[in-house]
Amino acid sequence: MTIGQACKERILALCKERNITVNKLAIISGITQSTLNNIVSGRNNSVTVSTLKKLCDGLEITIIDFFSSELFSNLEQEIK
Repeated sequence: MTIGQACKERILALCKERNITVNKLAIISGITQSTLNNIVSGRNNSVTVSTLKKLCDGLEITIIDFFSSELFSNLEQEIK
């Protein structure tokens, strides 16, 4: 799994845990719905740290909380 795929899966899982839609997360995070939709659809595989921080703020978690998931333990090598 790539970092982009792991971030996508983590965002979707956190939305499900909190019973919110992706569009609701975009609103409470202050990012555009199109940006978040591109991330969770896989069209954008490189979420910025700034966008990730906004998502975490909207979810009321830290970036450390975001990355403390098994999804990030066995990522593929990005340099090929």
